[in-house]
Amino acid sequence: MEKPKIGVDTKRLEAWDKVTGTAKYNADFITPDTLHAVMLASPYAHAKIKKIDIKKALKSEGVLAVITGEDAPYLTGSMIHDRPPIARDRVRYFGEPVAVVVANTEEQGMKGVSLIDVKYEELPAVNKIKDAIKENPILIHKDLSRYTYAATDIYPKANTNIMDHVKIRKGNMKLGWSESDVVVESTFFLPQSDHIAMETRNSAAQIMHDGTVIINTSTQGPFAVKEELSDIFKIPEGKIIVKTPLVGGAFGGKATIQLEYIAYLASLAVGGKKVLVRNTREEDIMSSPGKLGVEGYVKIGATYDGMIKALECIYYVDCGAYADTAPRMAKSIASDCSGPYNIENIYCDSYSVYTNHGYTTSFRGFGHTASTFCIERILDKLAKKLSMDPSELRIKNAIKENDTSPTQDKITLSNTGDLNACINKLKKLINWEEGTLIENEDGMIKAKGMACLWKTSNSPTDATSGAIITTNSDGSLNLNFGATEIGPGMKTTMAMLLAEKLKMGVEKIHVFMDVNTQVSPMHWKTVASMTTFMVGNAVLKAADDLIKQLKQVGAIALKCQPEDLDVGNEMIYMKTDPSKFVFFKDVVHGYKYENGNAVWGEIIAKGNFIMRQLTPLDKETGKGKSGMSWTVGAQAVEIEYDPRMHTYRLIKAATVMDVGKTINPKTSKGLVMGGMNMGFGLATREEFIHDDDCILQTTSLRTYKVMRFGEQPEYIVDFVETPQMGAPFGARGLAEHGILGIPAAFANAMSLATKEEFDTLPIFPETIYKKKKEVEQ
Repeated sequence: MEKPKIGVDTKRLEAWDKVTGTAKYNADFITPDTLHAVMLASPYAHAKIKKIDIKKALKSEGVLAVITGEDAPYLTGSMIHDRPPIARDRVRYFGEPVAVVVANTEEQGMKGVSLIDVKYEELPAVNKIKDAIKENPILIHKDLSRYTYAATDIYPKANTNIMDHVKIRKGNMKLGWSESDVVVESTFFLPQSDHIAMETRNSAAQIMHDGTVIINTSTQGPFAVKEELSDIFKIPEGKIIVKTPLVGGAFGGKATIQLEYIAYLASLAVGGKKVLVRNTREEDIMSSPGKLGVEGYVKIGATYDGMIKALECIYYVDCGAYADTAPRMAKSIASDCSGPYNIENIYCDSYSVYTNHGYTTSFRGFGHTASTFCIERILDKLAKKLSMDPSELRIKNAIKENDTSPTQDKITLSNTGDLNACINKLKKLINWEEGTLIENEDGMIKAKGMACLWKTSNSPTDATSGAIITTNSDGSLNLNFGATEIGPGMKTTMAMLLAEKLKMGVEKIHVFMDVNTQVSPMHWKTVASMTTFMVGNAVLKAADDLIKQLKQVGAIALKCQPEDLDVGNEMIYMKTDPSKFVFFKDVVHGYKYENGNAVWGEIIAKGNFIMRQLTPLDKETGKGKSGMSWTVGAQAVEIEYDPRMHTYRLIKAATVMDVGKTINPKTSKGLVMGGMNMGFGLATREEFIHDDDCILQTTSLRTYKVMRFGEQPEYIVDFVETPQMGAPFGARGLAEHGILGIPAAFANAMSLATKEEFDTLPIFPETIYKKKKEVEQ
């Protein structure tokens, strides 16, 4: 019997190159003729640009060109065209690019930047969400109502800083509150922060003599880069080629388009020569987009026995100075605002708000980390008020078949999975029954906190993927598709799916590791934990096409009907008598008769997939369908708290998710663990800190703190498998989900251990100390 290719640990295709240091990333491909672009960043968060003097810079050794906003009268943006590639007339955040110097070397470019003289008129900055939404605020975009909107379901409010407003109106709130015996409400805050991918963002551009534009870039969306460059600069799409090699981490930060615009403008300024622009770590933090900040208000009502009857929530999303994808994250927050619970009466408002902070873009979880924090913290508060075990409250209200989501989409076991199975397995792994609060004789306190999670995607309703299979004369296969390898091992996953379908060895599947938009089939973007679902379906369709062709040519060779045949082990064989077969290698490039005549030719297979039955949300009610399915799960954190020093230690963290089918178990567990680690970063230290003038203070890894190796807890990851119909072998997305519930579970554990309520992240020892002092006073 053929051994399965999925559900078994498989070494990643690029593993050897990565561990030996031979893997090549975008900025590694520097040719002797490559020029370098260096950006001048704004020292103000909000200011008018009165004058830019570039004369000295242009005379500096090695400087070939200087570009300012006057040279680039364009507005860009994936949702709203509100952002100039280079600031024009005014700057709206600290670190915004104001000018770009193109030089022979980076050092010469830096020298040229230092010689640019910019005169600013500083303006009052909007530093807090409350200042952005107050009456008669400082307007960051006075032309908001006159911008071009790339999406039709964006609803800005003229003469305000609100770029979009998403509503969820489900059920009867009056009835829900009347049925509630207990009501709990609270406010929450999560700050902006950074992606901190190991590889900083970078792009190179070259314009050929025939006008073809070649972009080499580290991105999650090569085809989006192609489309948006064509749209903004009016270049025919066929004249743009985007190439992306391995990407050194992204976490959503490379789904946006920023440096690609600058690289193109820089190349244009020097006659089409190849120009590379790459961020320093400081630029990556302050000049390129980060993670959104959120202020939330949540009110929840339940019966005395713990049945949730009503939910009201208001979210203000700090999008920073420009929109980018932030309105979609605000929509995502609203779409899943109930958490993975059945709540029949929901009233939610989610606002996308401009501030003078750095602008934001996609980040692992796409807003769900914030909404999960708020709903999971309020559930622990509700459990406390009801004197109920937090896990039992979650089990009692867990979403299940025939319930509906906040957008009134029907829930099935197939499209969501089994949350209670996840909770029950988690409780055993974390030893929940031992007790959630244990005071040791030495005064140390151990506490456990839990949080559940769910997430659906928010892709365009017509998001698409393709795959092409070509053949080699030895019978092996070449697989090409448009998803970039950003770290989760998607190239390996696709090889495993194809190998399983064809019942052949994974080592005989050769995957094109780069993406080249000229030869790779289109894929929307490598985001939203949807690559396995979208590209996987395309690959399986291509496999079906390949099998059909193999059977047709095999029928010629074996003198039978195609339906009499099956494929496996690189053979096409008779179902009734497998000893009668022909090898792949003998037919994949055509079949030759004994007399020398040949038929068929090379077998080339293709497959595609497009999202199905997705709809925009209704403007007034939020009714609609944002994604094909949800992934549900439960997470728990165990800490040790020292009440004398107000310090804590992370002991254990566990995750159980219903992933439908685990394709590559070890890689999947590692992926979830990485997300959990990021969740601890947000929970315990990561934040953007701005001074009173809205100047970012945490612009380097000396001041922006991340999790370190010695601080890691023991990680436990396990899965439940409830197959999703229509997904490749039943597999659901899992790439983002490890991060979602960890901040909430940690805050729940800290609140239990300290007997204080922590509704703001991150939670430092200093935070605990200050809260204790406030209570004492």
